[in-house]
Parts: sequence; structure tokens; C-alpha cells
Amino acid sequence: MKTLSAQIATFLSARDSKRNLASLLRFMALLVALIILYTLLFHVIMDRVENRQFSWFTGLYWILTVMSTLGFGDITFTSDIGRIFSVVVLMSGIILLLIMMPFMFIHNFYAPWLETRIRARAPRTAPPNMEGHVLITGWDMITPVLISKLNRHKIPYFVLEPDPEKASRFHLDGISVLNLVQDSRQSWEAARAAHARLIFANDNDPGNTNITITIREITPDVPIVALANHTDSVDILELSGATKVVALGQVLGEYLAHRVNARGASAYVLGSFRDQLIAEMPVHGTRFAGLRIRDTRLRDSGVTIVGVWQRGCLLPAHPDQVLDVNSVPLVMGSSEQIDLLNQSLGEEHLAENPVLVIGGGRVGSAAARALRQQGVQVHLLERDPALKDALSGVPDRLIIGDAADREALFRAGLREAPAVVLTAHDDALNIYLAVYCRRLRPDIRIVSRITHERNLEAINRAGANFVLSEASLGSEIVFSSVLGRELVVLGEGVELFYQPTPATLEDQTLAESGIGARTGLTVIAIEQDGQVVTNPSAHDRLVRGARLIMIGSPAQRAEFANHFETGGRKS
Repeated sequence: MKTLSAQIATFLSARDSKRNLASLLRFMALLVALIILYTLLFHVIMDRVENRQFSWFTGLYWILTVMSTLGFGDITFTSDIGRIFSVVVLMSGIILLLIMMPFMFIHNFYAPWLETRIRARAPRTAPPNMEGHVLITGWDMITPVLISKLNRHKIPYFVLEPDPEKASRFHLDGISVLNLVQDSRQSWEAARAAHARLIFANDNDPGNTNITITIREITPDVPIVALANHTDSVDILELSGATKVVALGQVLGEYLAHRVNARGASAYVLGSFRDQLIAEMPVHGTRFAGLRIRDTRLRDSGVTIVGVWQRGCLLPAHPDQVLDVNSVPLVMGSSEQIDLLNQSLGEEHLAENPVLVIGGGRVGSAAARALRQQGVQVHLLERDPALKDALSGVPDRLIIGDAADREALFRAGLREAPAVVLTAHDDALNIYLAVYCRRLRPDIRIVSRITHERNLEAINRAGANFVLSEASLGSEIVFSSVLGRELVVLGEGVELFYQPTPATLEDQTLAESGIGARTGLTVIAIEQDGQVVTNPSAHDRLVRGARLIMIGSPAQRAEFANHFETGGRKS
């Protein structure tokens, strides 16, 4: 924070402050001149009209008491002209002293001074011993989600914000911010970029290029993850020195395409930790439909069901839970075990009918391309005729029409499609289309993007089977780079947590700990001494140094911290 002298110097050096102070001084000069004039008139009336003499200080005293409405005390006029003068002095005092002067003082001095002080609150340099921190070059929809992850893992961070007002607002809201421009070498030196754990460049493509080149002037080693709005910018950012470039719209489209499950009975690998793979296995078209989890006998092959996706919600796996055709179990096992699972499911077969993609923007076209690369036929429904040429060759068939029109949906193949991918940027429109498609085709699989996490519950209720947002995906990509681990994207609002065993849970069994009952988290594995025990039983004991691997929502993770990391034991 700046010192008082620095704040005063900043305040006085501003052009607006000089203009405001000049206005305030002119008003004060006018007020002083008027008081002097009234004092002279007081003596004239008293001497010439009422034949009374008073000292000059007494005249000033009378003017100030009347103008400030303190009342008439020991000195009053007895003549009519004197009383008229008293009224004039009183009314001008009400206007000038009680109305105009407070307004002029607040508007021209106090408010600008307070604003200068608030602006000065945001720091302009990182602490001199700061290292291992994450630098974020701006505020976007990814930033708050990423900050929540960094806070949970107690990783320091700073957001660079050039606007002093915004920086001060962030600072007052408890966000670690530096009031620095992003394209200056001095800014990155002040932010200790050379000692950072990672830098996340989330400006536009030209801005990220400038930022990357500027950082590379200071340090060649710090990892830089940069966003690219256009795929053509990926090569440019890589040449500029970015460690990883993420074309987020394209990546989101590809992830949505993979969750369509258009390849039939096969497990799709979502990610891994250690030598264990996490995969999804659609029940539709397999022998598991209608079976309880205990009757699938998947554990005979070493594969464990750790959760079940059901209409957009990841539910804990219970032995007596019945799998229906809409269930998508989340399974875990080694690479060899997943291969054996795929062999037991039979030959992979592609969907016979085309998948319907609604929306031909960056995400929709990327989803269509990814599906076609899998050998899946794609119909794409786009409302804007101007995109017809740009989308030529992207899907197998392009239909121009409004998705709110039933006939347009049927022309695009909704009656026969095994799945529909909703890629509009407007959450309300995607929710509307999810309800509409579910009403027209109760058995269809609906995969959708959302923009705001607050709409997750609404679109799940609308009938979406799988949902993912740019904010969630982008933050997970950056955070996996921060931790140096492989990316695992389970779905919107569901994350994979690595948690050291709290002291409050040491020497307790999983059943005694009550983790699932108290927080809703599912413990899918326990890592100890380099060994990973998957699907631990309720009787497995938690020991010091062990690490819990759990899946659940950030809210459930917060509940875990409240119950077990703040010293509280289960009652």
C-alpha cells in the first residue's frame, strides 16, 4: 500500500484533482468576499440607520452567526432595512454554508481523495520473498474457478489488473491482485515472474503473444499456459514461447464429442493417476443393462465401478444399484484391465444414425470434426445462413434452420439420432433445447455446454446427460499444469481430489470416518508408500502419510475441510 505522502502526491498530480481543487478554492474565495461585503454593510446600516457602533470583529461575529443559522442573540436590528438585511444574510447563509459548501467540499475534495486512497490500496509489487506463485494475466470466466482451486491447495496467486479502480475492488474483495499492466517488462519483474510456478495468459490472442514474448525476456524457464481464441493462433503463441497453448473452444468441442458415446460398447478413458486409468463405460448396448452392480462381476477382471452417471449427476456406486440403459458407470483399473473390459464388451460398433450437433460456432464445429474423426456421421443444425460457406465440409450434412422449430429438428434427423450435442453460447437456449429434445425424444442422449456454473442444476433437470463448461474445463487444464499431473476431466461440478489423510482421521477405518455420509465424497483409492489400493473397503484403515483419492464436487470438498481439517471429529 502507498504511504500517505505518496497518496497526496498522486492526488495532487492528477489533472481532475487540480481542476476540482481550483473549483473549491474559487467557491471559498467567493464565500470570503461575500462575508467581507456583509460585514461592511452591517457597519454601514448600524452606523447610518440605527446610530449604533460596533467593532469590526463584532460585525464579523454577527455575520457568521446569522449565516450559520445559530440564531440572533445579543445583537439585532430594529429598523426595517436592517431586518431585510438580516433575512438576506440568513438566506444566503443557508444556501452557501449549509447546502453549497458541503456539496463542493465532498464533490471536489473528499470524494476524489477517498477514491485516490482506495486506488492506492491495490499493491503494485509482489512480496520480495514470493516464489512458487501463479500469475494470472486478467479476469475472465476461468479466473474465479481457478482461484478457488488454488485457494483449496493453499497455492499463492496474483491477478494482474491495469485498471486501478478494478484492482482496488478486487483487493477489497479479498482477491490477490497486482495493479500492473501486462505488456511491461517492469510489471513482470515487480510480479517476480522469474520465481513463479506458472503464468496463465488469458488475454486475447495478440495480447497473449505480447505477454509471452515480454515474459521470455525475463525468464526462459517459467511455464506459460496461454489461451488461443483461434486455432490459427496456436502456432504463433508456441513460437512466442508459450509452454502450452489451449484453443479452449476446440478442446471443449472435442470433449463434448467424446462424451456422446457414439462408438457403442467401449470404455472411454478420461484420464489417469499413477498406473490407474479412469474411464466411462456406457451401459446402452451391453449385457449390463438391468443388472445390479454386484451382478456385473466386473471386479473379477480387476475393474472397479467407482460411480455412475445418471442424467448429468455422478452417483456413488452401491452394490445393489441397478444399471439402466441411460447409466454410464465410471470405472477404474489398469490399462490391461480396461483392455480386457473392452474385449468382454464385444466388438466396438459405431452409431448407425448420424449424431445431431446444434450450433455451428467454434465449439459446435469442433465437436462435429471430432465426431467425424471417430468415424461417426454428423448432421449440424445452424441458424445463421452466413455461416454456410464456413461450415462447408465440416459435418456430413448441414441444415440451416432454427432449433426451436420442430420441423427443422426433424429435418436435421432428431427422430433417428442417438445423441444431440447442444453448443449454443447462451445457457438459457441450451436449457430450452434440452427440455425440447427430451420431450421429442425421451431416449436420446443429450450432451451440452454451459457458460455459467449456476445453470448446471437447471440444465440437468432439463434432461441433459452430460454437461461441461469452458470455465470448468479451462480451469482444470491450467490447474493440472500447476500441479504437474495428468488432466482428468470427469464432468461439470465433479472433480478428482488428492487429499492427505487429516490428523482427525488417522487410525480410523473408512466406515468409522464417515467421509461419504458427512460430505458426499467418494473415496475411490488410497495411496500409501507408493502403492494404490483401488476401491477400498469400509474396513480399510487410514494411517498417517496415506493419501485419499476422492471424487465429488467443490462444495463436498469444502464440507470435508470443515469436518476433518479444522480439528473437528465425527460425533
